[in-house]
Amino acid sequence: MFSFPASCHTMLSCDICGETVSSEPDMKTHLLIVHMENEVICPFCKLSGVNYDEMCFHIETAHFEHSTQERNFERINTVPYGSSDNKKDNTLQGRTEVNSSIHSACASNHPKKSAQNLPEDGALKHDLYSENLTESRKFMKGREKQPCLTEIKGSIYETTYSLPECPFCGKIEDHSQDMETHVKTNHADLLDTPLEGMDRVQCSNDLELAHKLQQEEDRRRRSEESRQEVEEFQKLQRQYGLDNSGGYKEQQLRNMEIEVNRGRMHPSEFHRRKADMMESLAVGVDDGKTKTSGIMEALQRYYQNAATEVRHVWLSTMVDHFHSSLGDKGWGCGYRNFQMLLSSLLQNDAYDDCLKGMSVPCIPKIQSMIEDAWKEGFDPQGASQLNNKLQGTKAWIGACEIYTLLTSLRVKCRIIDFHKSTGPLGTHPRLFEWILNYYSSERERSQKVVCTCKPPIYLQHQGHSRIVVGIEERKNRTLCLLIFDPGCPSREMQKLLKQDIEASSFKQLRKSVGNLKHKQYQIVAVEGTLSPEEKAARRQASQVFTAEKIP
Repeated sequence: MFSFPASCHTMLSCDICGETVSSEPDMKTHLLIVHMENEVICPFCKLSGVNYDEMCFHIETAHFEHSTQERNFERINTVPYGSSDNKKDNTLQGRTEVNSSIHSACASNHPKKSAQNLPEDGALKHDLYSENLTESRKFMKGREKQPCLTEIKGSIYETTYSLPECPFCGKIEDHSQDMETHVKTNHADLLDTPLEGMDRVQCSNDLELAHKLQQEEDRRRRSEESRQEVEEFQKLQRQYGLDNSGGYKEQQLRNMEIEVNRGRMHPSEFHRRKADMMESLAVGVDDGKTKTSGIMEALQRYYQNAATEVRHVWLSTMVDHFHSSLGDKGWGCGYRNFQMLLSSLLQNDAYDDCLKGMSVPCIPKIQSMIEDAWKEGFDPQGASQLNNKLQGTKAWIGACEIYTLLTSLRVKCRIIDFHKSTGPLGTHPRLFEWILNYYSSERERSQKVVCTCKPPIYLQHQGHSRIVVGIEERKNRTLCLLIFDPGCPSREMQKLLKQDIEASSFKQLRKSVGNLKHKQYQIVAVEGTLSPEEKAARRQASQVFTAEKIP
């Protein structure tokens, strides 16, 4: 700030304003009054409110990058201070120019105060100076702790300045203001408060966790759906006899063994029935053990002599009833209904030509006959669904297989699909009306009992099938179907053969409109015979199987 001469008789010169004084106390007073009490203002950026030492440090650090022409001073990176004995003019050249600039700024803002205006009390001067000097030293000591700003090495006092560097991308700017603008412009998203940043991180973690949990839930759901699909498929395979557990013969033998083990069948009976079954399978003809004949004749007598509540009744041609056995229980209804339908056709002279020499086949033989029809080219889609194989399985058959088999035998028939309800409460009155028209086409209204030449009708619904052998029109104009059910055993059907048929025996036969409430019904109705050419045309048409829909 100022230089102390080697001799006490030498005049002291102020480095700021150049004024000379004769003693050190006078110099302190001069500095206090003229330079420390006056407001010091930076000549480059108008910074104020700091003391002299702070202002020097400010200029040396904040305005070092400006050119010599603009700032009117030379490089000030290093300012050495030597002893007063070897002081030379060029030693303080850079410092003197800075001081001159500060002095000019100070002089322009505050006129110089005279020492005569100060009190004479030297202690007061010393205290004031000491207080300001202490504050200056505190400021400089704090600056020394900052890296790249101040270092003291021996007797050399060095001041360095580093250009501001962006903490986010490393870019260097010339001025702190430019760096502030850069950060606010390019890194505004990184200037969140710590709480906001933590919230953002927490939100990201929550989303990631939720995503992982959703993926795990989806994986478990797909696994469960896949397991359920496999179970449902296996259930359907078992239900429709496609689980490779054997067919009619295997089930018959297995169930007879169970009967023997339970004491319901004698071993000798087991071997006798087994021999009969093997013989039946060998010739392909049903053994007749589940057949009940003569029911249609018994019904004709009953309606002629009783049933006063019935106005008219139409009966099909003669039909034998066949029920399920130990070999096909649970899956053989379609085959048993075909046996009943065929038994009627075999007793009808109109079908002698196409069915000549046939007998009612056993179930494995019926399976073989359907496979042969597939090989001829009938219903390729249905064949594919059943893997082109029925023999040795417990596969269910329905209306399409019945149609295929009859057509392959040159029996003319049609499928009608009552695909939805046509009455209240899920009933199907249109189905009853169609069957009435089928049997009463000639409208014989003069007789109560009409024995038609029409074959029975195959009736299919979900899970079961039966045979319609007639229809009643009661005096209250309601209709009842007469139905043979293959699930009804022979002992119940034989009750209808009695001379005096009890009314309760008809419960299993009569079905009113309110009794048939399945969602969908399909029927196969026989209408005559086919020529070879008509058979070929129907075979071609079965490539895309369609049914007549009502409504």
